[in-house]
Amino acid sequence: MAKFMLTKQNNILPILALLLGATCWGIAWYPYRLLNQSGFSGEAATSLTYLIALIVGIIVLRKHLSPRYYMDSSENHWLIWIGITAGWTSIAYTLGVIHGEIVRVLLLFYLAPFWTIFFARLLLNERLALSGYWIILLSLAGAITILWQPGNAFPLPVTFSDWMGLSGGIMFAMNNVLIRKDQHHSIEQKSLAIWLGVVILSLILTSMTGTLPSINQIDETIGLILLGLGITIFLLSILLQYGLTHVPANQAIVILLLELFIAAIAAYYLADEQLTIKEWIGGLMIVSASLFSTKINYKATQA
Repeated sequence: MAKFMLTKQNNILPILALLLGATCWGIAWYPYRLLNQSGFSGEAATSLTYLIALIVGIIVLRKHLSPRYYMDSSENHWLIWIGITAGWTSIAYTLGVIHGEIVRVLLLFYLAPFWTIFFARLLLNERLALSGYWIILLSLAGAITILWQPGNAFPLPVTFSDWMGLSGGIMFAMNNVLIRKDQHHSIEQKSLAIWLGVVILSLILTSMTGTLPSINQIDETIGLILLGLGITIFLLSILLQYGLTHVPANQAIVILLLELFIAAIAAYYLADEQLTIKEWIGGLMIVSASLFSTKINYKATQA
């Protein structure tokens, strides 16, 4: 099989990959809601769709499964943590968009640049420059604006979906930093770790909640949705890693924010959801912080 990444390429291809990835994730919540309406819990739907992605990945990437790629056990622990954080991110995303307001959940999810600042300092020894503290304040102001409710002394999440969006963003930030930290494994190996981590964690949660689906629930329509989502997740993993590998970070984050725009349109037409003025203002702060975060300067410190 040819490598995912080509040595020479037109710059438009990675940009198109990111645009397509952001667009697909902006509407991925809808089939998960359809599955939930058919009796599949968020945990079960996540486990099944990522299991399909994992099976496709194993078939396509089978040459990367050779034991010789994993002989250095001293470094394989990074793959384990990448899988765990990816698992929580994916489950939190699914549960959040199933049970909450789409754009509100995604806005809290997009606090990820804020959390990345702390994880990068902890794991990558990157010290934040002065401009980064303004990004922190702007992100926090946006989160407080969205989460604040009259009568609450402190602006904490008040719904399950809020907690899922917030925790999903934290784990997404951690996952990205871990992927940067792990320089010992290929993109293909990290992708397999992500799919496997999501499957294992979601299956554990599914068994704990007693929401294992019956085979009788999977009719032709549900089967097509599961298969389509699984293959889409596999392709999106390739597209996004391909795009992020070849597009500068400050350009990539702007492109990926298209997901919020697509999600807002899709939520309006497919779920009749609209944001309040308070959520629009808070969302503008968070999006602005995400855009400004591309200009953050880090200074590497000695470990």
